[in-house]
Amino acid sequence: MAEPASTLAAGSVAPGSVAPGSVGTVETQYLDLPKPVRLDCGRDLHPVRVAYETYGALSPRRDNVILVCHALSGDAHAAGFAKKPPESGTRDGFAAEDRDGAAGQGLGWWDGMIGPGKAFDTDRFFVVSTNLLGGCRGTTGPSSTDPATGRPYGPDFPVITVADMVRTERAFLDALGIERLAAVAGGSLGGMQAFEWAILFPGQVDAVVAIASTHALHPQGVAWNAIARNAITGDPAWQGGRYYGTGRTPAAAWAWRGWSATSRTCPRWR
Repeated sequence: MAEPASTLAAGSVAPGSVAPGSVGTVETQYLDLPKPVRLDCGRDLHPVRVAYETYGALSPRRDNVILVCHALSGDAHAAGFAKKPPESGTRDGFAAEDRDGAAGQGLGWWDGMIGPGKAFDTDRFFVVSTNLLGGCRGTTGPSSTDPATGRPYGPDFPVITVADMVRTERAFLDALGIERLAAVAGGSLGGMQAFEWAILFPGQVDAVVAIASTHALHPQGVAWNAIARNAITGDPAWQGGRYYGTGRTPAAAWAWRGWSATSRTCPRWR
């Protein structure tokens, strides 16, 4: 079920002892958007569920909100330790698994940036992280059930844009009663979302923090993405994108692409 907006002021951090600089143990929450999301392809997508986490406390004026947007293979778990650690983590950084060990599987992908006294200081700011539209890590995507068929969308999930992701984030924040953002931040695809926020909603964002990102993908990037898609769709286990529930996934192709194993449910990135 969706988390009521009235509980947001307390954040989503579980009670108990918290190590210095850490937001503690966090449980991902879910919110079902009340209205369809209009996509650039012309379709209305509904229902849409958004997975999210929050860190810190929302100010009485609701003016201390920072939205952090994840990269291609990330999720909503940006900081602290997951209450239910995943089989594999989404920690960013070179040799993150070797550095963090097994405990790192439950550590948020931007834990070094979010927490008391850190760059995104949760003593001052209310930090919100969502799994983006199509991300399949709790937010509606190709692995979600298509209400028209009762089966996973798979290749029938609509082609989405960064603008669609941002409109979904805007609708999510509307449902929480948050009108304005102190900042939007993210790296790579997350940075693209931050740029898109400044384009679509310039009067609702005070600052944009885009890291290792771009306003547009250059021809070389488009070409590499085409090669990656062909590697995935050419794998016999791809099964036309309808591999959910078959016990076979195009694992070899995804490994070649460099995605985490848990990102195999997102076949329609463009």
